Amino acid sequence: MQAYDILKARIMDGTYGAGYRLVIDQLAREHEISSVPWREALRRLEAEGWVDIVQNAGATVKTFDTNSWHRTMRLLARLEGLATALSAPNLSAEDIAQARQMNVRMREALQNLDTIQFGILNRQFHELVCSKCDDPRLNELVMAEWVRMDLIRRSAYWYAPGRALESIDEHDGILDLIEAGADPDVIEATARDHDVKTLEAISNYDESLGAQRSS
Repeated sequence: MQAYDILKARIMDGTYGAGYRLVIDQLAREHEISSVPWREALRRLEAEGWVDIVQNAGATVKTFDTNSWHRTMRLLARLEGLATALSAPNLSAEDIAQARQMNVRMREALQNLDTIQFGILNRQFHELVCSKCDDPRLNELVMAEWVRMDLIRRSAYWYAPGRALESIDEHDGILDLIEAGADPDVIEATARDHDVKTLEAISNYDESLGAQRSS
């Protein structure tokens, strides 16, 4: 377990970035842990989708591509939609006010061309509206996909002009539904569609760039 925890933590914080080669002998010497736990940890991380193991070549931290982003985004849309719907009845007036303030700060970040701050606030918004979900297993799944999304964004960057502002408007719409006590199915569908629209906007923009390059 210790070897697994070390590897997972270093992948999560970017110490071992995409494509980083994980050499068992080197890890064993560095941490004074025998090679067996490292092999077990690497197999577990491979099963979880964080590491690639190639016979006779060793293990490397997984490099995520556009298809990985698409798959993760589709799954996150469904998980987060459900988590938001389950969380909604438990969100307080203070929670909603805090989320609305995050939207204000996101607009300010865009005006200042501060994409890093925008990304941080966007993540915090989604964490907040899901934070009162009473299903621990669902929470774990959502968190795992958020972490995976962060890693994918370190491997590559996708951008669709205008999508960020649209996203903030959709955040406000989700909060309006929650505040009004809307039907959980409506909240779930709206939260899911919010993520799907991001996926579609970025996919369409990526395709348009590809067409320009080939013309």
